[in-house]
Amino acid sequence: MTSTHMTISTVLVANRGEIACRVFRTCAEAGIRTVAVHSDADEGALHARVADAAVRLPGVTPAETYLRGDLIVKAAVAAGADAVHPGYGFLSENADFARAVLDAGLVWIGPPPEAIEAMASKTRAKRLMGVEPLSEVTEADLPVLVKAAAGGGGRGMRIVRRLADLDAELAAARAEAASAFGDGEVFVEPYLEGGRHVEVQILADTHGTVWALGTRDCSLQRRHQKVIEEAPAPGLPHALRRELDGLAVRAARAVGYVGAGTVEFLVAGDRAQFLEMNTRLQVEHPVTEAVFGVDLVALQIRIAEGHALDPEPPLPRGHAVEARLYAEDPARDWAPQTGTLHRLTVPEGVRLDTGYTGGDTIGVHYDPMLAKVVAHAPTRAEAVRRLAGALERAAVHGPVTNRDLLVRSLRHEEFTSGRMDTGFYDRHLAELTAPAPDPYAPLAAALADAHGRSRFGGWRNLPSQPQVKRYLMAGEEHEARYRHTRAGLAADTGEVRVAHVDARTVVLEVDGVRRRFEVARYGDQVYVGATALTALPRFPDPAAQRAPGSLLAPMPGTVVRVAEGLAAGAAVRAGQPLLWLEAMKMEHRISAPVTGTLSALHAAPGQQVEVGALLAVVTETPVEAHQEEQ
Repeated sequence: MTSTHMTISTVLVANRGEIACRVFRTCAEAGIRTVAVHSDADEGALHARVADAAVRLPGVTPAETYLRGDLIVKAAVAAGADAVHPGYGFLSENADFARAVLDAGLVWIGPPPEAIEAMASKTRAKRLMGVEPLSEVTEADLPVLVKAAAGGGGRGMRIVRRLADLDAELAAARAEAASAFGDGEVFVEPYLEGGRHVEVQILADTHGTVWALGTRDCSLQRRHQKVIEEAPAPGLPHALRRELDGLAVRAARAVGYVGAGTVEFLVAGDRAQFLEMNTRLQVEHPVTEAVFGVDLVALQIRIAEGHALDPEPPLPRGHAVEARLYAEDPARDWAPQTGTLHRLTVPEGVRLDTGYTGGDTIGVHYDPMLAKVVAHAPTRAEAVRRLAGALERAAVHGPVTNRDLLVRSLRHEEFTSGRMDTGFYDRHLAELTAPAPDPYAPLAAALADAHGRSRFGGWRNLPSQPQVKRYLMAGEEHEARYRHTRAGLAADTGEVRVAHVDARTVVLEVDGVRRRFEVARYGDQVYVGATALTALPRFPDPAAQRAPGSLLAPMPGTVVRVAEGLAAGAAVRAGQPLLWLEAMKMEHRISAPVTGTLSALHAAPGQQVEVGALLAVVTETPVEAHQEEQ
């Protein structure tokens, strides 16, 4: 296949957030003008601010905006763009959208629509690679995996270990896939317990050259969505690496592939099972860029302009690890979090890809990923240590995130030794999310606050009672006691000496060891280093107390369904699903906290709820009642 060279001058990115900003960065370096599209909810988003031009997509809900290919093509034409980059997610693997872009006379920075069509449906892709999905599931097939035929990112995916659960999980997967991708088709395949998720990055031009740019390991996942990725995949036998490279190139050639793509496998021992081919750029592409010293977005653009790749790819160098920073609470079933991101900074020496900056709002309509942090070093051990240290020292001020989980995961012996698999969080989540608050954080917060509020030092000639401030830290209430003295602020305990205090920095000396604490405050939210606290009022408001058994919305969202036949007065058991919320393109199950009676149900399908809204109340049945029933 041949192609004439052309020059792209303006690129519209049919996406949002981090990936839009990522593509814009490469375009700016190449002197290419950029165009953003945005929903009403994203009007002030970073990707809409950094582009040379931005187009609002009107008349649709925020959730639908980036799925409206017709509006996006019109925006590209109106803004004078001559090319469209799809990013990942949304319409990036939609062949009809690719055709619409080409039909409008624009350059499509991606594979041919026919290649997308052949591989975007995972069922067709498996058949192309000689693998058949399960048409009928029996007990002998368990466990199985339900997957969306279109799209990815863990949406529309469920593990089923009991045959009795299959129908319900199929229905839930269809609903989630339809919401995320506009296509509710799902299929079932065997699930390989204890396997590793390994993938190969490919890059193909229009002149017949196909590169296999090494492997990535993406085994650390929650809800089948990747959390930590690295390149190359550690510990693979050389023969298996060659086999995976060969299969990836074979898949690309089979469909006449052009551009960047990824072929994914489940690996157990020296066996590899083909999973799918993603006909787009992957979230985790920066680790491959770091190891091979390339800019995959720049290469995508060059390929779209008709340029040829070198006959052989560059040689790999060192090891790279990426962590995805999410606004979510891993200890609460990975519940996404919303609110203002006050500050996001990382130390020098690591790469930060993000779609947010300080002051931005994390909304409910989209994926909760805040950023990707990437470390590259000569060896795997050095890269892992560098990334863990950078995350530990990062300033992440705002909603609850998975930052602490990432640091602990990177330092877990199973990960550092390269023995992880896709069941890592199933086994270790409890230990990785166990609270480990800094015992001196409340005192540092109280001292910094007291210094900021005091104009004259506050000391008295006569001894006074200690000042007391209360904070919520790691779900528990803590007190901090201090005094105003002639020498300044002092801790109300002999074991701690206050060496320095101002409104932003506190230095405490304990047993001769000095520790420095950086303090930042945003209303009632206080951050002492990596520790988040909430300043509690001196006199709690009784009206704010909820009845025991109250189920509150953990996030803003939409009630998509209520358990069949559920009504006030029904008997429920602890852990029984009562209703489902949809937020950030994922369904979140709300279950009964105790066994008892559903004394109130305030939620109905289609209802929009804010965080903290009362959904239901479950009154616990006394133990004696259980014994009598038995």
